[in-house]
Amino acid sequence: MSSAAGHGDVRAGGPAQAGGAFAAAVRVRPLGDGTFTADLPAPWTVGGRPHGGFLMALLAKAAVATHNGAGAPLVDPLTVSAQFLRPPGVGPVLLRTDVRKSGRRTTVVAVHLEQSGHSCVEGVVTTGRLPRERAAWTDLPNQSAEPPGNAIDLSTVPSASVFKLSEVCDVRLDPNGAGFLHGHIGDPLRLRLWARPRGEHPDPLFALVAGDISMPVTFNLGRLGWSPTVQLTAHLRSRPAPGWLRIQVESKAVHGVWFDSDATVVDSTGRLVCQARQLALSAAG
Repeated sequence: MSSAAGHGDVRAGGPAQAGGAFAAAVRVRPLGDGTFTADLPAPWTVGGRPHGGFLMALLAKAAVATHNGAGAPLVDPLTVSAQFLRPPGVGPVLLRTDVRKSGRRTTVVAVHLEQSGHSCVEGVVTTGRLPRERAAWTDLPNQSAEPPGNAIDLSTVPSASVFKLSEVCDVRLDPNGAGFLHGHIGDPLRLRLWARPRGEHPDPLFALVAGDISMPVTFNLGRLGWSPTVQLTAHLRSRPAPGWLRIQVESKAVHGVWFDSDATVVDSTGRLVCQARQLALSAAG
């Protein structure tokens, strides 16, 4: 279901680059003792706070760099699980890694992201080899490979100044089912989006961003505003092909202020690339 446009020119971002904005943003610098430094740039924020999926990508990058630094062959992140303790700010951070298991198929690395002496995100990353073959069986959302003509470009909406991510990511929202756009309450807690980094092709680390790129599905309950993630776990399933990543996000239950959110991320060829599940606090209704 992929198209020529998805494999060549990265629209709205120009030709695909070997090292675009995302590749540069997730760089980590080793200090030689299992710790790394990195920068949290302003464009990768929502409401002035670094984006949760971007922080997950940094954890994964540090874990893979730790494993590769031990002389092992190149590996991929397979799962990332993170507890969000406090939101860091834009600026430098320290990433501390600890290899908890080194096996033939998988390695498990604990990664703590710190800023100004405070632990902000504590994660565990499992690394290994992403499968190259096609899946033997899937049950995935029925979603077009590219956004429809009426899809909303999130860089053009009034809240774009809050959703800074739209400066570096091309994100489109299906207006069907997104009743909150018109003040309507009562649509199912299910949203569909498409995303890709500007100026480069998606990779497994960007798939982690895509798994958390949707606005909270509780917007359809009229609960607008910041909804902080408490815990987020993502499973990477394959390496994405060039082009759009299609994302379906839905909730199974909202209990009081708590809600769950499940994201399924599929690439331009119809291959499952990421599953992300989080527990979050909803904004007041």
